This record gives sequence, structure tokens and C-alpha cells, in this order.
Amino acid sequence: MTTIPTMVITPSAAAEAYGRTARSGGAPADVSKHFGAAVTQALDQAVQTGRTADDQAMKAIGGGGNLTDVVTALSHAEMTLQTATVIRDRVVQAYQDIMKMPI
Repeated sequence: MTTIPTMVITPSAAAEAYGRTARSGGAPADVSKHFGAAVTQALDQAVQTGRTADDQAMKAIGGGGNLTDVVTALSHAEMTLQTATVIRDRVVQAYQDIMKMPI
């Protein structure tokens, strides 16, 4: 019986690794720029996932394409949309919670 190798990552080690990554390669030091770039990249990938699913569906409608590829692409697009919706809801909730805070 083989054992699955595991790795324990502490929050401080993760923060240190992130700091090294942010400082290397000429990346901007401002965290908000990193966050904005990450959000933009995630949205671009979500849009691309939807386009891929559309392309696969059009191929299937046209009589070509593999049914397994179509179902996989559509499932991936559905999961991406659900994830984006959950993130949006949590961001809105966080904004509302911040606005309710007394000054």
C-alpha cells in the first residue's frame, strides 16, 4: 500500500511565498494592483470558458463534435458561472456589512 505524500502549509509560509512572488519579476508592489489583475484574469477565463462551451455546442448542433466534449464544456461553463455568482453575492454582502458599520 502506498501513502499519499502530504505537505503542510502554514499561513505564515504562504504569506512569505506570496511576498517573494510579488517582489520578483518586476511585479507591482501594490496589493490592490495584484487583486485587480487577478480579478480581471479570472473574469477573462470565465468568459473564455463560456465561449468554448458555445463553440462545442454549435459543433454538436451542426452534426460534428464529440458529445463527451460538449457535455464537459457545458458542465465546466455552468460551474464557472455558479462560482462567479457566489463570489458576486459574497462581495455584495461584504460591501453591505461594511456600510452598516458605525464610524
